[in-house]
Amino acid sequence: MNNITDITDFLHEMPKDIKDILDSKPDILKIWNNLTPLARNEWICWVTIVKKEETRKEHLVRLCEDLLKGKHRPCCWPGCPHRRPSAEKWFKNK
Repeated sequence: MNNITDITDFLHEMPKDIKDILDSKPDILKIWNNLTPLARNEWICWVTIVKKEETRKEHLVRLCEDLLKGKHRPCCWPGCPHRRPSAEKWFKNK
């Protein structure tokens, strides 16, 4: 178990593309606002961690679809690696 005690230690900032989608889709924004901060962080990380722009766009579409289906977190994803001290070496320069 890691030593993180405050969720703000690893929260990602809201990227413009996700913010724009949420601002343009009130139904999805309502769902988003009912997610826990940790769940929102998982979605942000899942969208932003990809390398290709086309993959990021696909993740944005799936974010909306999955939230509308009632999913609270990205499916089949181990979670934000930025929260794990053992994964820190992979993200120091990002």
